[in-house]
Amino acid sequence: MGATFAVLAATEETTHNPLVPETYDIVWSAVALVVVGFVFWKLVLPKFQKVLAERTEQIEGGIKKAEDAQAEAAAALEQYRAQLAEARTEAAQIREEARTQGQQIIADMKVQAQDESDRIVAAGHSQLVAQRQQIVAELRSDLGKTAVDLAEKVIGESLADDVKRAGTVDRFLNELDTVSADSARK
Repeated sequence: MGATFAVLAATEETTHNPLVPETYDIVWSAVALVVVGFVFWKLVLPKFQKVLAERTEQIEGGIKKAEDAQAEAAAALEQYRAQLAEARTEAAQIREEARTQGQQIIADMKVQAQDESDRIVAAGHSQLVAQRQQIVAELRSDLGKTAVDLAEKVIGESLADDVKRAGTVDRFLNELDTVSADSARK
């Protein structure tokens, strides 16, 4: 019996391939695989797709927000550049206006200085003319007095009469003026 059993075992081993599983193992493995696949398909896969959809939505939303932020930043940059250009233009206008005002102030100050100079020169001239007239009047008086004194000494008479003296002095000075005018013409 032992030999028959060994022969039977040997025949079974030779007819059955050890690399191919038994049919019942394949069936039960397929049933288990279908159950796990069904559970995975009904429970895990929808949650995975939901998480994947949410993740995709977040990424797309992030990309959209980034694009919006980039567009907003570009608009802000353009606005900043426009304001900067406007500020530069305004600064140039202010500088030009200040330069113009400065030149106007300098021109006004020159005109004022020239007017003041002309006024001072005119005042000095009129003061000089007044002093000259005063000196001429004093000199005439002194010259007339000296001429009368000399005439009295030459004539030997007193020319005390003021009316005579004034007429004589005026006549003498007029003759003196005509003589100096004639000599100045030559």
